[in-house]
Amino acid sequence: MQLTEGHVAFFKELLGTESAVIDGVSADASADLEPFNTDWMRKYRGRTRLVLKPKSAEEMSRILKYCNENMLAVVPQGGNSGLVGGSVPVFDEIVVNTARMNKIRSFDPVSGTLVVDAGCILELMDQFLAEKNHIFPLDLGAKGSCQIGGNVATNAGGLRLLRYGSLHGNVLGLEVVLPDGTVVDDLSRLRKNNTGYDIKQLFIGSEGTIGIVTGISILCPQRPSAVNVAFLGLESFDKVQSAYREAKQQLSEILSAFELMDGQSQDMVHNVTNNKRPLENSHPFYCLVETSGSNAEHDNEKMQGLLESLLNKEIITDGVLAQDETQVRSLWSWREGIPECLGHWGGVYKYDLSIPLADLYQLVEDTRERLALARLIGDDESNPVVGVAGYGHIGDSNLHLNVATRRFDPLVEKELEPFVYEWVSRHNGSISAEHGLGLQKKSYIAYSRSETMIKLMKEIKQHFDPVYVPTRFRYVYRTDREQNGIMNPYKYI
Repeated sequence: MQLTEGHVAFFKELLGTESAVIDGVSADASADLEPFNTDWMRKYRGRTRLVLKPKSAEEMSRILKYCNENMLAVVPQGGNSGLVGGSVPVFDEIVVNTARMNKIRSFDPVSGTLVVDAGCILELMDQFLAEKNHIFPLDLGAKGSCQIGGNVATNAGGLRLLRYGSLHGNVLGLEVVLPDGTVVDDLSRLRKNNTGYDIKQLFIGSEGTIGIVTGISILCPQRPSAVNVAFLGLESFDKVQSAYREAKQQLSEILSAFELMDGQSQDMVHNVTNNKRPLENSHPFYCLVETSGSNAEHDNEKMQGLLESLLNKEIITDGVLAQDETQVRSLWSWREGIPECLGHWGGVYKYDLSIPLADLYQLVEDTRERLALARLIGDDESNPVVGVAGYGHIGDSNLHLNVATRRFDPLVEKELEPFVYEWVSRHNGSISAEHGLGLQKKSYIAYSRSETMIKLMKEIKQHFDPVYVPTRFRYVYRTDREQNGIMNPYKYI
C-alpha cells in the first residue's frame, strides 16, 4: 500500500519525539534517510521515505500491528553492518530501526546470564561484562556498531565461535514481536527447558522475515585472565591444516581462535596501512592463534611449546608470540583490519562460505585464475579487479572470499555468480556460513538447501506472516503470487 501522511501521523503520535521518526513523506529528508537506505559497502540502496525508532517492545508491537492491518512493508534494521543487503530496503519499505532499544535489563554474575534490549551495541555489552569479569560469547569486526538483535537475526558467527559456540547454543531466550503485533515473551534464563518445541531457534538466523527480536537472554562465560596470541607464517595450505591439528592437540581446552589470512590479504593490509609487518619475510599463508585461560604461566608455556614444535616439524617457517596487550592488539589488527582495507580501492565482492576444510582454499585459487583468464585483474584503472583474497575461521571451516575492485562491474559479477555458488555446491559446502542470505543470496538458496527444506521455510514464513503486500514495482510479483507478508518481503526466500 502507498505510504501516506495519515500513516506518518499515526506513527508520530505513537512514538512522540521527533528523533524517533524520520519523515520523508511530508517533507524532503533525503540526507537524513541516506544512512538507512544504504549498506556500509555502498552496494545496496533502497528508497525508504520513513524510518521509525521504537524504544520498547510495546511500541514495536503497535507499529507492526498497524503495518499489518494497512499492508505496509517493513525492514527491520539494527546497526546496518550486514554484508548481504538484508537490513536495507529493496524499494520503499518502512525501516524499523532498533537503535533506541539499548537498555541492559539485568545480569546475574553467578550464572552469567545477561538480558538486554535488541539495540545494544556488541562492544558496549562486552565492556559492561568486562567490569563483571565476564565476556560476551560473540566477537565481530563490526562490534563497534552492530547490535545484538541483528546478530541474533543473522546468527552471526565471528571470532570466538571456536571456543564458545554459536548463538543457537548461547541464546537462552528471546522476546520477539510477530508481524501481527503479538509479543512473544520467551526470555528464559534457564539453560534447560525441555517443554515442547524450542521456538526461539526459528528466529535465530531468520533475518527479520518472521518477527523482530526486541530482547535477548544470553549465557556469557567467565572472562579469561590470560590471553596469548601467536602469528605464524606458512608455505602452503596443507601446512595450515597441519598447524591447526597440532594446535588442537597441544592447546586443547585453551584454544580460542585459529584464523587464516592468505598472503594477498596481508599484502593489501600493508599497502593501505603501511604498518610494520609482524614477521620479517613474506609468506603465502599466515595464521593467528589465540589461547584464553586462567593461568598465564601455564598457557604461555603451552603456546611456546606449540611454536617450538611447529618450527621443529617444519610446519611453519616463522612465528612470533605477543609479549603484552599492545602486541596482542597489533597482531589482531592484521586479521580484523582486512575487511576495511580491502575496500580501499572502491568496492568488494564478499562471499561468506562454509567449505570442507581440505578444499577450503582451492576456491580462492580457482576464482583468482578465472578472473585472470577473463583479463579483469590488473594494476591500472582499465582493470576493475585489484586482487582476490581469502581469509577466515579455520576452526569453523569458514572462508571469506573477497574480490577487491576499483568499482562494482557487471563483467566481474558475471564471472563470480553463479560460479562461486556452483563451486561450493559441488564441494558440499554452504553458500552462507554466518552472514545470512539477505538480498544477495536469495536466488541461490537451492545451491545449499533441498526443495523440501525450501518448501518448509516458505511454509514457516507464510504461517507467521501471511499478508500479501502488493507493490508498484511489477517485476517483484512472483508468478504463483506467493504471499510475501510485511516483514522483509523481498528477501531471504
